[in-house]
Amino acid sequence: MSDPYSDIRPYQDSEVPVVLNRVASSDALAGALLKYRFPALPGWAAKWLTPLLRWRLKQQLSDITTVAEFQAWMATWVTRLLDKTTTQVVVRGLEHMSPDDGNLWISNHRDIAMDPALMNYSLHRAGWPTSRIAIGDNLLGHPDVADVMRLNKSFLVKRDIQKKREKLAALMQLSNYIRHSLDDQASVWIAQREGRAKDGIDATDTAVLKMLTLHGRALKESFSESMTGLRPVPVSIQYEWDPCDILKARELVAKARDGHYEKEEGEDTRSLLTGVSGFKGTVYVDFGTPLTPEEMASPEDMAAAIDRQIRDMAEIMPIHRAALGLLQRRFERYTQLDAGSVDTDLQQQLLQRIQEEEEAVQAQVLTGYAMPIILQQEKG
Repeated sequence: MSDPYSDIRPYQDSEVPVVLNRVASSDALAGALLKYRFPALPGWAAKWLTPLLRWRLKQQLSDITTVAEFQAWMATWVTRLLDKTTTQVVVRGLEHMSPDDGNLWISNHRDIAMDPALMNYSLHRAGWPTSRIAIGDNLLGHPDVADVMRLNKSFLVKRDIQKKREKLAALMQLSNYIRHSLDDQASVWIAQREGRAKDGIDATDTAVLKMLTLHGRALKESFSESMTGLRPVPVSIQYEWDPCDILKARELVAKARDGHYEKEEGEDTRSLLTGVSGFKGTVYVDFGTPLTPEEMASPEDMAAAIDRQIRDMAEIMPIHRAALGLLQRRFERYTQLDAGSVDTDLQQQLLQRIQEEEEAVQAQVLTGYAMPIILQQEKG
């Protein structure tokens, strides 16, 4: 029987040994790992050490034969990474749900790789099954990256399709796969929108919600009926410090000034690596409550319900108050809002972080950090 999802689904256990052998044989992957672990390593030393690391990887991966075993191996790497790049990871809300029910986790989107990584880290730490992850195929241009992500339960969202009929077929395949996963009691993570919320405003795209219910067309299900079968739960992921804050602000300022922004070749990959390796401070991962049929009466109602939960779960941190205070003092913006008690040391850190940037970028960085408190006060 043919597999209708073979080109997008995560790898299955039967495929793991072959894929791992391919991964462990990659000079490019070994070189990238060396550069991450030893960023100051000279080129001649990296060239000499790459075969050694490749041999070491083959040793470590030789006994792994299932996706679960690979994820357990990966968990040690993720834990070390978070120990190095975070102060703490606070996970809340899972106690109100059961690990036996597959859920559609719909989260805000701030970081290319770390959002889904933190999601699965939180589930793993709580003893829950990890989730399948929706990820754009534009981020998987390198075959080694694609292999690792698909070993780690990622499935592909086809983005670069121009023909209308082919695009609809790809979206239908994606919707069917997500429903198939949830029918098998496997959880699925998907971002509330395509692309990161670079301005700090988490807004659900109704196009994403409509895609999720395409599978129900053949069954003549209503939007609410299709969504109820997916068991959606909003999730909020917050970073105290955003390693990509200046990169995001530069892009937003360029778009506002020039009307467009042209990405450089490899920019998505650089953003991914910056987000992974940069310091994040305290991170909050908040699981909301399952949406009710009434909240899913229409795509617009559902988007509003998701946005409301994500906004209400947002933790107002000292850095948000510090950024708002600087916006008020330096740029005379949002002066009608109450910044509350401001940490002057944090303000100094923010100023040092942005001091080399033009004023428009400085203001945009501060606005991004202040946005949680801005939204909570403006929307009450």
